[in-house]
Amino acid sequence: MNIVVCVKQTVDTAATISVEQGTVSWGDTPLVLNPWDEFAVEEGLRLREAHGGKVTALTVGPESATEALRSALAMGADAAVRVDDSSLEGADSLVVSAVLAAALEKMGDVDLALFGREAVDSNSGVLQAQVARRLGWASLPLVAAITAIDGDGRAIEVERMLGEGRQRVKATLPAALSVVKEINEPRYASFMGIRKASRVDVPVWTSAELSMDQVDPGVSWLAPEAAADVEVACEFIDVDDVGEAAHALVQRLREEKVL
Repeated sequence: MNIVVCVKQTVDTAATISVEQGTVSWGDTPLVLNPWDEFAVEEGLRLREAHGGKVTALTVGPESATEALRSALAMGADAAVRVDDSSLEGADSLVVSAVLAAALEKMGDVDLALFGREAVDSNSGVLQAQVARRLGWASLPLVAAITAIDGDGRAIEVERMLGEGRQRVKATLPAALSVVKEINEPRYASFMGIRKASRVDVPVWTSAELSMDQVDPGVSWLAPEAAADVEVACEFIDVDDVGEAAHALVQRLREEKVL
């Protein structure tokens, strides 16, 4: 199977954001492979181990984003590709989805495109569906398990995680999937894997090489502003009886016009 995992470089989830003179800053927090994408990479590797084939990591971003690809390579991906172009700076998901779709078409004969549930910096969770729509592929978001896959019969069956349970869906290949954390436990990169990944020459494609039309972003980014500080005070109601406590709480909420 030819599997492509679309990944993104993001800040660590422990980062503290600040806004300084209209510029967003994450301080000295290192950039990492988007945590949700680790589950997608792991699932791609497991599918390759079970069915054979190749796993390629794909990203859109500047040179620094190569480190996210090297993280995927260190986990066990076979190859990586980065798409970079000055015209893509500040691109929204509408533009990025067009770039990824064009890159997938350039690769040719892709069976599965895997995505993490969302990126921890934007939290939009729409990229997988946008790419599937552009390519005319089956769209399978929020996959918690791949229960069956038939490369020769061009079919896949998955369980999607819904708010009230799971939904079993069968679709044709090629397909674009986004995965949730329930699907697996990502492996740690080995020392040898990290060394090997550091030596891989990652090709860089431009928009011109993808022969894609110019896509205008659907949104424009406004100058960010720091949120106003909010003062929080705690008030304790000291009573012995539970019923009395409930009554006192309701009275206090009414005084504050919460109820």
